[in-house]
Amino acid sequence: MEESRQEPKVSVYMITYNNEETIERALKSVTWANEIVIVDSFSDDRTVEIGRRFTDKLFQRKWPGHRDQYQYAADLTTHEWIMFVDADEEVSPELAEEIRRELSGKGEGVDGFFVYRRTFYLDRWIQYGGWYPDGEIRLYRRNKGRWEGGLHARVVVNGRVQPLKNLYHHYTYRDISDQIQTIDKYSRIAAEDMVQQGETFSFFKLLFHPPFRFIKEYFFKSGFRDGLPGLVIVMSTMYYVFIKYAKLWELTRSTAHPRPELGSKASSSFEGKEERGRSGSTLSPRPHVLRAVEGSDQGAEGLTRRQKGEEK
Repeated sequence: MEESRQEPKVSVYMITYNNEETIERALKSVTWANEIVIVDSFSDDRTVEIGRRFTDKLFQRKWPGHRDQYQYAADLTTHEWIMFVDADEEVSPELAEEIRRELSGKGEGVDGFFVYRRTFYLDRWIQYGGWYPDGEIRLYRRNKGRWEGGLHARVVVNGRVQPLKNLYHHYTYRDISDQIQTIDKYSRIAAEDMVQQGETFSFFKLLFHPPFRFIKEYFFKSGFRDGLPGLVIVMSTMYYVFIKYAKLWELTRSTAHPRPELGSKASSSFEGKEERGRSGSTLSPRPHVLRAVEGSDQGAEGLTRRQKGEEK
């Protein structure tokens, strides 16, 4: 994309971990940006090698959590406008052109842009159910936005936010097995996050929230119109909701009734594995996947909450 002197410069930032299958497509889609910053959590595949073909601003840092890693990457950017793109996403040419047009002409008085996305899964674009429409603030003035929250970290902009019309693309799980494995990992993180926030286990939520999500996303949001992939998505979402609350019960129960000691050597080995997982091995960054697991209600209502700074 050619840029005139009047156009504000844009930095794109990305966090990565073992994304060799998707990162090249993501980076090719943002070559129009004036700066690309990558923060990698010590990938052991070709992610770093591929990333360095597109930018010399690639840094490696131990995984501290979603919010801190995103904010760290954002702080490394240097231009007025910044945009985050995940390693399994793609900025469409239409969206890139709309960004250029908005910033060169109508960007006055706007501090952030809410962008919708479409997800590709099981060989088709998902157009209904809990995965669409889905979106969040992606492009914003560097001095107006900050990452807030824990597991559900997101950008909060102190100022006016408006939506863009064109979509970015999300290439989510490789297959159903990948989706189920991710649900297992992130349901645990979600349960731990609820414990930290002081939420107590509710049998009512365990029993009724999963079927409510099914009815809401399969019927009210027309998930059935996506065919069998739509059914797979809503059933796995229902399972995620159930297992998240089941793991909350498990964590609450284990706190009240701790396990018998396994012996110092066994305990020490187990804790080491847990720590490695939390610091960047098994549970490394896949926030884009988390958003797919959770589903989304982040349309115009979510945009309004962000403008007010109320949703964190």
